[in-house]
Amino acid sequence: MTPKAAQKEIYRPASQGISAQLVLLLSIAAAATVANLYYAQPLLPEMARSLGVTASTVGWVPVLTQVGYALGLLLFIPLGDAVERRRLTLGLVLASGVALLAAAAAPGAAWLAVASLAVGFFTVVPHVALPLAAHLADPGERGRVIGLIMSGILAGILLARTVAGLVGGAFGWRAVYALAAACMVLLAIGLARLLPKSPPERSVRYVELLASLGPLVRDEAELRRPSLIGAMVFGAFSVFWTTLAFFLEGPPYGWGAEGAGLFGLIGLAGALAVPRVGRLADRRGARFATGASLLVALVSFGVFALLGRNLAGLVLGVVLLDVGVQSAHVANLARVHALDPAARSRRNTVYMVSYFAGGALGTWLGVRAWARFGWTGVCATGAAFLLLALAFWALPGATAAPPRSRAAAPPR
Repeated sequence: MTPKAAQKEIYRPASQGISAQLVLLLSIAAAATVANLYYAQPLLPEMARSLGVTASTVGWVPVLTQVGYALGLLLFIPLGDAVERRRLTLGLVLASGVALLAAAAAPGAAWLAVASLAVGFFTVVPHVALPLAAHLADPGERGRVIGLIMSGILAGILLARTVAGLVGGAFGWRAVYALAAACMVLLAIGLARLLPKSPPERSVRYVELLASLGPLVRDEAELRRPSLIGAMVFGAFSVFWTTLAFFLEGPPYGWGAEGAGLFGLIGLAGALAVPRVGRLADRRGARFATGASLLVALVSFGVFALLGRNLAGLVLGVVLLDVGVQSAHVANLARVHALDPAARSRRNTVYMVSYFAGGALGTWLGVRAWARFGWTGVCATGAAFLLLALAFWALPGATAAPPRSRAAAPPR
């Protein structure tokens, strides 16, 4: 099949739904790019030793990566409502490759911190893919399609830790970033051949897009609530995964980067659960699915606190945490993308900026909780994030959004 024929096969109008080929392509792109955000987590102890700095200092690497990601979401993703998405996607993938090479060559902690900020800033391809998929999907399959792409994202998140642990343990942490840069080049080649052009629905100036974000947040409770819940959920997730490598280095485990990375494979249970949660959100409603997912994630921190020094208990907690957190994320996204499609990329921006701001906060607090209070402090901090998420979920208010919001259209 020629590239042009492949593009015709992959891209279909929204009225016909989304093809399986396009879902697969977007899932692979999302997985390969989102992995860039998580390579550092199992490598933090090795980075600290290599660069001659403390755990608290090197803890800024994942914090700044997530801060950069939040900034990239804020500044790049609204462009999905205004520019051709194929060109935007290719530019972001190539820029990510350059930032990864800069991280691999970092001579010190300050350079690595700046490069990590850039890696996060340009690695926003998954959230160009999500609004595109949501736009193309029929309403009755939107939750399932979002769930499938989120499975790709989750696989990238979890396998990133495994790859980083194994490659970093064998060849050093710099090799991980060099390998990731090579993957970005290969991905750009594949996307250039297969990704169809996707022009915006209407022409809107960039400044108008950014200015319209404020009214969206102000006027839509059904955007604010999932955004707050998502921030707390990803905060809890980041508390655990950022500190896991430090926990596994000490007794009773005494493991290195390889051991921490292998826990990413355990978390793949979450990827298997996510499409089912998407279908649950289609049947029972996204709010119900969110509440159930939050409870599962909260239980995981109880398991970590009571049984975390036992391998079976730690494994059980990882499964519960990843299933709960990723399921809540999918249910939240189904809720956000059910709103007026004219502003889908901008709503996704609001939600994901909140999500990764919560992740950056969770990373920062997790490292400090570990430094001051050890594993007990980590478990208490993660549980506190999830209790706040449940409080936001339980707030009284409308559970269904109006079919159209006056904040959806940017000023003309």
